[in-house]
Amino acid sequence: VRVSLFMDPVPEQMAAAKAVGADRVELYTEPYAAAWGSPLQAVELKRYAAAAQTALDAGLGVNAGHDLNRDNLAAFVREVPGVLEVSIGHALIADALELGYTATVQAYLDCIAQGFAAAGYS
Repeated sequence: VRVSLFMDPVPEQMAAAKAVGADRVELYTEPYAAAWGSPLQAVELKRYAAAAQTALDAGLGVNAGHDLNRDNLAAFVREVPGVLEVSIGHALIADALELGYTATVQAYLDCIAQGFAAAGYS
């Protein structure tokens, strides 16, 4: 069973997550989403990038989730290293009510692909 701990983006806590046996951390992204489109957006992205890199350095996988959506997802995966999975629930369902499930899932996959391409991942 893979264990992932839901964590704030605090680099100093990543070693503790590894020490208790976690395989991954899921970074709680609501503060990033709340800062989206404001002058704090870049500050938040740097904070998440630092936490993710520290997690990677500790041997942890990196997931992310909470309030990610089609507007802010590509920038997040572009700037935050090593993101393996994203948890998107509410926004996906809300979008699916308007666009349908197939189109919504494809739109989110496109956001992820755009972010990865901009980051230089294939």
